[in-house]
Amino acid sequence: MSGINDYIDNEVKSNDVVLFMKGTPGFPQCGFSGQLVQILDYLGVDYKGVNVLDSNELRQGIKDYSNWPTIPQLYVKGEFVGGCDIVREMFQANELQSFFEEKGVAIKGAA
Repeated sequence: MSGINDYIDNEVKSNDVVLFMKGTPGFPQCGFSGQLVQILDYLGVDYKGVNVLDSNELRQGIKDYSNWPTIPQLYVKGEFVGGCDIVREMFQANELQSFFEEKGVAIKGAA
């Protein structure tokens, strides 16, 4: 189990913004993952998408890592932000934009 945990830990810590999702940013394979891709793309944030459908070990591993039962999961600067509902609510309240700014993540899109 530690192998997958190390992999996840490395992805989370070596990328400013990581989205663990079903599918890829270019081809999301679930609606919730798609919504987060749309939000991140709208904000123009650079992020890495990690497809949990690539392996069952990864799909279970990310849930254990965050102690969060659902996918997608968004991490910023090594910190678990949340899943689709949380991120969408933050976005709608303009909190996500400020959160990225506080963390020093560049937003290129509309404010």
